[in-house]
Amino acid sequence: MAHSRRMRLTRSHVDLVHRAVEDPGPKLLPGFRAATDADYAEAVGSMLATRPPGDFWLFGYGSLIWNPETAYEEKRLGRAIGWHRRFCLGPDYRYRGSHDRPGLMMALDRGGQCTGMLYRLPEAGLEQELHRLIRRELSQLPSAFPWRWIGVKSGQERLTALTFAMDRRSPRYVAGLPDSEVAAVLAGACGFRGSMAEYLHSTVTMLESLGIHDRNLWRLQALVAERIEAECGPVAAGDAG
Repeated sequence: MAHSRRMRLTRSHVDLVHRAVEDPGPKLLPGFRAATDADYAEAVGSMLATRPPGDFWLFGYGSLIWNPETAYEEKRLGRAIGWHRRFCLGPDYRYRGSHDRPGLMMALDRGGQCTGMLYRLPEAGLEQELHRLIRRELSQLPSAFPWRWIGVKSGQERLTALTFAMDRRSPRYVAGLPDSEVAAVLAGACGFRGSMAEYLHSTVTMLESLGIHDRNLWRLQALVAERIEAECGPVAAGDAG
């Protein structure tokens, strides 16, 4: 059942920080190189070679919940034990950030638990769907959040699912920021795909509609709303989320 909580962060907040930004194109970070067709083919080949017996499951915890893009034959809630959502992947100078105000992206980080969405991918055309997925998630190597198999509980069933999780050894791993600093980044960063505030709003809205209450994201969305109002002015009372 969906929760009846009212979000502090609304579409009006998102509209206040929206900016039309042209895609600056890929810009390699120091120590990274652009992924090639050969890299994508190798990744997909490894996914297929290491897949567990049975159905092919994908675990989404962020944008894959509200914008999966890949075809699927079934979806259901699942809980990953030992992982949690966290804005810990930076810097983003392109998609939802810029060089003036870099973004901080969400990734699956070690510790805790995370309820997200499991997708059962179709066997017909599976390789093509995996190519779409890896090209969405991987642009530079070495990947800061590489694909991997994790255990996910769905009711009483234990499944193994593909996901993308943070590599804490990566120089792009951002740890130890207080919520106030994370909120400051999310309130101001905007790239050609939209703002970080929009990403947070979409994620929390979808999670709540599914009956998933992520306490950390809920706290962040309130802080981001307050930060936007401090920088851009108040939002009309009674505005719908």
